[in-house]
Amino acid sequence: MNSPDLSRVVLITGCSSGIGAATALRLVQQGWRVYATARSLDSLRGLEQAGCRILVLDVDSEASMQAAVATITHEAGGVTALVNNAGYSQSGPVEMVSMARVRRQFETNVFGLIRLTQLVLPGMRARRHGCIVNIGSMGGRLTFPGGGLYHATKHALEALSDALRFEVAGFGIHVVLVQPGLIRTSFTQAASTSLEGLGAGLAGPYGTFTAEVDRITRDTYVKGPIAALAGSPEDVAAVVQIALEAKAPRARYRVGRSATLFMTLRMLLPDRLWDRVLARTYPRPGQRD
Repeated sequence: MNSPDLSRVVLITGCSSGIGAATALRLVQQGWRVYATARSLDSLRGLEQAGCRILVLDVDSEASMQAAVATITHEAGGVTALVNNAGYSQSGPVEMVSMARVRRQFETNVFGLIRLTQLVLPGMRARRHGCIVNIGSMGGRLTFPGGGLYHATKHALEALSDALRFEVAGFGIHVVLVQPGLIRTSFTQAASTSLEGLGAGLAGPYGTFTAEVDRITRDTYVKGPIAALAGSPEDVAAVVQIALEAKAPRARYRVGRSATLFMTLRMLLPDRLWDRVLARTYPRPGQRD
């Protein structure tokens, strides 16, 4: 393992598993001083043993975010790079998801990301150096049925990343959006679990549709032709490292063959034809035989 370079201090959110954990491990092995964070320290012990500094950070909590940034500033002089990875998918038909769940989805995936970015930017501006990597999704450029709320948060990251990239470039700060396709993580299970408690959404006018969304979400990653296109968290981690270490990183990086396939199809197909393609896989709620 290389000795940590104190000029390369990276804060990564959502490191309990998946993309966050893989990114933290890869970067610490490449000599970065890694602050791996999650809501629970116990979920980070393996990364601590690998050489990461672990911290509690809940992106839904202002106090938690402020405390984490203050600790890093005290210990390392500030954050050189921020990887905004924390997030989850709230699945379900838009009509049937409670507003409390809608707000929580945006609080975690969008508002927390914005606030944490605001907290690290003053230090980056003072040093006239920094890089912010937002982990988006191919779902920021297309939408699958039953995932409208999650997709809405990833569409939001597209706009936020574009605006921020322009606003901070003059201060020597890069902003990068990473767009993974299908990645084999615990994301699938979490998305399925998020359907619990939807009440009428599970048994009412959207019952068949919701059950099929759940099945398709689970099956896509494990069988069928699309499963062969799924990537790994390590694939995303490798791209994050490339973005962080590039002198002039690209604005966007796609990750995985599924991202290339689906994003290209969505760009080429008009809306009605895209809907027809989706209707070959997903049942249309309310449609009569």
